[in-house]
Amino acid sequence: FFACCTAGTTVYGAFDPIEAVADICEKHKIWFHIDAAWGGGLFLSPEHRHLLKGAERANSITWNPHKLMGALLQCSACLFREKGILMECNKMKADYLFMQDKFYDVSYDTGDKALQCGRHNDIFKLWLMWKSKGMEGYREQINRLMDLSQYFAKRVKETEGFELIMEPEFLNVCFYYIPKKLRNLSVEERNKQLSKPEFLNVCFYYIPKKLRNLSVEERNKQLSKVAPAIKGRMMERGNTMVAYQPEKGRPNFFRLIISNQAI
Repeated sequence: FFACCTAGTTVYGAFDPIEAVADICEKHKIWFHIDAAWGGGLFLSPEHRHLLKGAERANSITWNPHKLMGALLQCSACLFREKGILMECNKMKADYLFMQDKFYDVSYDTGDKALQCGRHNDIFKLWLMWKSKGMEGYREQINRLMDLSQYFAKRVKETEGFELIMEPEFLNVCFYYIPKKLRNLSVEERNKQLSKPEFLNVCFYYIPKKLRNLSVEERNKQLSKVAPAIKGRMMERGNTMVAYQPEKGRPNFFRLIISNQAI
């Protein structure tokens, strides 16, 4: 049994209250795990690592450098605070494979710490990138991506027909294109159907003109068709690739992830 916080959710890029959960886990002696597969890269940005405040109190953390850090698939890590716990859980004592009388410190031999035996040395890709970029290079990379997400959210709010679902917390930019006939509904009417999310992130719609004067129910029914249609046209033309999806009663909205290391 354990408690888990998510640091960077898939859809909204939300961060759970790590410190508050850590307090509860320490009080009741519960194993505390953090899923930082998406948001773990923020550790390398002094300007944004506050979103991970309290992570040092976790018993274990998962992190996927092939996401935010830009490493090639696969490149994942699971970090534990307690030294030796992986060996105690997984060791098979196969002396014919993992000899203990080697000329180097055998604690660095990861073979008997995992369920599988032979595998790729995937973390080597991250080591090479880290040696090349350095801490400052990764800091600049992450800060630029965060700035771009804020810039994109600003442009969405300034452009007629587009609707930001929420202000960004991370790199997930979610929005609608609102057809014109759906644009005249009040905020209250919209919120009856489109409940506010628990965490802050960047999400929006584009509302076509013909959808802006409909009832909330009819508006959302038709709005759900807009994002798939626009994405289909963009793919056919080779313009760009932007994901879309519904979420907890919301009709399909665009979800732009800003993580390209080349921009």
